[in-house]
Amino acid sequence: MNNFKNTFDLYDWNTLEKEIYEVSAAEVQNVLAKTKITLNDFKVLISPAAKPFIEQMAQRSRALTKKRFGNTIQMYIPMYLSNECQNICTYCGFSMTNKIKRKTLSDKEILEEVSHIKALGYDHILLVTGEANRTVGVDYLKHAIGLIRHHFSNISIEVQPLDQNEYEILKEAGLYAVLVYQETYHKAAYKTHHPKGKKSNFEYRLDTPDRIGKAGIHKIGLGALFGLEDWRVDSFYTALHLKYLQKTYWKTKYSISFPRLRPHQGDVQPKVEMTDADLVQLICAYRLLDEDVELSMSTRESETFRNHIINLGITSISAESKTNPGGYTVDPQSLEQFEISDDRSTEAIQHMIQSQGYEVVWKDWDKSYS
Repeated sequence: MNNFKNTFDLYDWNTLEKEIYEVSAAEVQNVLAKTKITLNDFKVLISPAAKPFIEQMAQRSRALTKKRFGNTIQMYIPMYLSNECQNICTYCGFSMTNKIKRKTLSDKEILEEVSHIKALGYDHILLVTGEANRTVGVDYLKHAIGLIRHHFSNISIEVQPLDQNEYEILKEAGLYAVLVYQETYHKAAYKTHHPKGKKSNFEYRLDTPDRIGKAGIHKIGLGALFGLEDWRVDSFYTALHLKYLQKTYWKTKYSISFPRLRPHQGDVQPKVEMTDADLVQLICAYRLLDEDVELSMSTRESETFRNHIINLGITSISAESKTNPGGYTVDPQSLEQFEISDDRSTEAIQHMIQSQGYEVVWKDWDKSYS
């Protein structure tokens, strides 16, 4: 049976890294003269040689985004349901080895958090948990979605990878989108950062978007955690994954996120630094590759950076995020998964977006059309 691993196995990390770092300025100019950008062109646009051309890329990215999405930015908010986890991940505050107080929200606590989030204006929510099948498995997630589905037009999840039939169950319960990040496509580095737990299975995680696509979920979110390995090579593999999925599950929508390592309960430092300029270059390269893919920016990034990235290709943004279960009302002092950088209020972010000539969109899916 065809799946992404068949495509993944056709590429070699070291070869890709060499090709990306050997790109010349002339090759960048040739690519920017094209109207249609291919995956091979994407390698050129994320290369060090493309750095001097960021302004040109940004102008084109801005024009393409406005053409496809208009002057709109969607706002969403995460709600952490649990910090319980059965995995060891070197970069995560929820890792099983961290001696922290574990918490999973009850029905009453979920509804308290929802009440606060709805008062802020949100209609698009992202449910997040640690990876603990026994505690927050499909039954818990199905129940949580059923509990809140009438409060939101759009429910997404970022949880442990599930089997196809489990995604089908959650879709029936009201699930709209699934975000699942490979973290890194470098197999050896992946094993180093995930030494124990179900998440240590590289191939099972790699196959997850295929299972989501086969289950008929409306949207799939992809990404890599920048800092674990070379961000340029990881980004190429993410783009390769995206193009495979778009061709295979062509009815599905897709989004890309750009998480960089942030401080947490642990001690992993980025192996390869990704500067703000690098991240701008990458965002623009993705937009030039694909006019339709949604590009999302979280509160991991600084206030200044998020202010300036609004008109360069981003289509959705979070605000006032709490990365701990019950962080909005129930248990504000519980341990965060990672520290956020931009802690401005929803109102402040909304004003910032509008001041740049954009309209805030609170949802992108309506149950009446499903």
